[in-house]
Amino acid sequence: MLRWTAMVAGMILASSAAAAEPASLDDYMRLTRHKADETVHYGPAPSQVAELFLPKSKGPHPVVVLLHGGCFLKQYEGFPQTSALAADLAGRGYAVWNVEYRKLGEAGAGYPGTFQDVATAVDRLRAEAPKYGLDLNRVVAVGHSAGGHLALWAASRGRLPAAGPLRVADPLRIGAVISLAGIGDLKGQAGVWAGPCGADTLDRLLDTAHRREPYADTSPAELLPTGARVVMVHGVFDPVMPPYTGRDYAAKARQAGDRAETVTIPNAAHFDLVIPTTAAWAEIVAVLEREMKALSR
Repeated sequence: MLRWTAMVAGMILASSAAAAEPASLDDYMRLTRHKADETVHYGPAPSQVAELFLPKSKGPHPVVVLLHGGCFLKQYEGFPQTSALAADLAGRGYAVWNVEYRKLGEAGAGYPGTFQDVATAVDRLRAEAPKYGLDLNRVVAVGHSAGGHLALWAASRGRLPAAGPLRVADPLRIGAVISLAGIGDLKGQAGVWAGPCGADTLDRLLDTAHRREPYADTSPAELLPTGARVVMVHGVFDPVMPPYTGRDYAAKARQAGDRAETVTIPNAAHFDLVIPTTAAWAEIVAVLEREMKALSR
């Protein structure tokens, strides 16, 4: 966590002239954990779990798949903090599937385990939908940082190589992805990611030492086009995944034939995007509402 703290401290100094000081890592870590309506274990490991937050309204409910960040590393939290976002979105009429997954430092994490966790959790929605009135024709994945990558990847599973361990028949379709400071191009943007998350993190995640083509089934940029609408959201002061990284990925997606855009939020950095009381979050909620309406047509 020292690396993130140093990055955020530099961010605050660099943005001192801004109208409002960006949120800090401490602000994010202090978010109160919210209790879910249901907890579902999709596997035997402690981290193979998802929480379902339900709106008070009558279904069928549009669904948000929520994926936390934290550099894919066990020592960083994320799942408790995203419960605050889940509770906020449930209050706005969405069913929220807050997903935890195995991270580096946990048994079975990395390749293929972390990716299989996300895939299994997303597909588990089919079993839960009849019980809780979930509308699987309206599913939007929202992920932050590392979770932004996993959200993009989850929407690309229909393009996975047939012979690989990550391929499953008939993956649940995700209609749109809102990536909050996420990394879409693991190969092209690995150097950016290495700064805050460690030079060897992606190598460990993807098992690059033993795989000849480690990006072919793990990097969303290698799996385009997906058919899902993509919105890459970045804070203008984000030192972790700067806005140009989202613009570059969106350009690749458009070149491949997908619908993709970027949203750059002023006076915001990495953590403003995942704190439900910020102006940045209000903008993200508006993007989500728009994308859900598009899936309803």
